[in-house]
Amino acid sequence: MKTQKIEFGTGGWRGIIGDDFIRANVERVAYAVCRLAREEGKADTPIVIGYDRRFLSEVSSRWIAQVLAAQGIPAILVNRSTPTPLIMFLTQHHEYHYGLEVTASHNPAAYNGIKLIVDEGRDAPLETTARMEELLEEDAELDIPTLSIKEGEEKGLITYMRAPFNAFIDNILSKLNQNVIKKRGLRILFDPMHGSGIYPITVILQTLRCTVDLINDNKDAYFGGSVPAPTESRLYDLRNHVVAGGYDLGIAFDGDGDRLGIVDENGNYIDANQILCLLYYYLHAHKGWNGPVVRNLATTHMLDKIAESFGEECHEVPIGFKYISSGIDQHDAVLGGESSGGLTVRGHIHGKDSIYAASLFIEMVCALGSPTKMLRELEERFGTFEMVEANLEFPAARKPEIQKTLMVDKKLPEFPGATVVRVNYEDGCKVYFEDDSFVICRFSGTEPLLRIFAEASDAAKAAAYITPFRKLLVI
Repeated sequence: MKTQKIEFGTGGWRGIIGDDFIRANVERVAYAVCRLAREEGKADTPIVIGYDRRFLSEVSSRWIAQVLAAQGIPAILVNRSTPTPLIMFLTQHHEYHYGLEVTASHNPAAYNGIKLIVDEGRDAPLETTARMEELLEEDAELDIPTLSIKEGEEKGLITYMRAPFNAFIDNILSKLNQNVIKKRGLRILFDPMHGSGIYPITVILQTLRCTVDLINDNKDAYFGGSVPAPTESRLYDLRNHVVAGGYDLGIAFDGDGDRLGIVDENGNYIDANQILCLLYYYLHAHKGWNGPVVRNLATTHMLDKIAESFGEECHEVPIGFKYISSGIDQHDAVLGGESSGGLTVRGHIHGKDSIYAASLFIEMVCALGSPTKMLRELEERFGTFEMVEANLEFPAARKPEIQKTLMVDKKLPEFPGATVVRVNYEDGCKVYFEDDSFVICRFSGTEPLLRIFAEASDAAKAAAYITPFRKLLVI
């Protein structure tokens, strides 16, 4: 029977544990990385390997190392669970050509996967992942050679990185206004959602004289029975504990520490779009970081209004953080981010990092006060922007039909009472309306879902844009 096809989405390869994510496929991915390294003439540096706290993540990192060692490519294992931003930083900092993180990020507990990181600590571009898929198909029936951990260690091909967090933590601390944070002395409740982002943020905050308490910090392969995504519905406990405990702020990361959720002192959830707007305004207006901003197609248009007020531009890019980081470089942007909770800042790593983002947010709160009060001030100036999201399951057999309707036939539903000004098919189907609202319909790059995002001046109006797409596609 032919081996399963391995495909890379916006966040790397992800599969169901025991179905797609099995040892044979992990070894195939590792072998394809070795072939890619040789093809690109980049087998001259070690490959750093990290892993999150999911089921099979740690042992999978060793499976990968055994394949690399058998090909004579040195593997450096980080001998404890790591957030993805750390592996991106280490790849950049040590000038390695590749890094690998075993993670399925915010996906449900049944998933695991592998994220490929390339030169300068960047997400692998489309041409690289496309070539990986070709190599994987070529080697689909190959019996992948491996070297035991012991033999790899004896030959110096498998080594372990000591104190991997130090340079990463020091780099973040060097970019913060430490005095303003130390003077405020915030009480913070942190929810890592059973994930791998605990160590660096707690060290940073304790260094800055914040009081930090934790919930959901134990390793739990089932993530407490839900998904490790810092969304409003998932942070019910954090919101309640922040209010009951009199904390100044609640912070939550996703499973691999690259997505961020915030709760204010009154238990109000501050979503990813609002975090982006607050940080961009703070960095530009209060820290003097001049420059534009970058967002993806499914992220708030409030950023456009804020950028315009500064005489700057908001650059829109396709979904996938590789486009955000490229846009920051291309336009020398202050920061870039996405509505799913990921962002990065100019001069930091080329991938999303909730650790640095949370640290900056805390600095902003210490300098200016309540984030919700700041948000109300932005809304008074720029208007309200409410986003509604629908994640729709569908039978796999229907995907070609839905794809044809949206992207080939380009059929659009009727939107009563709304004036369409343009449609963008760069990444899914995005409809822009006359009043600066929008709706976008696209396939998820990380899960078998159809995602519909809509933004308008109020939630009811945004939700009304989703219904016509559901009727058109019969979902």
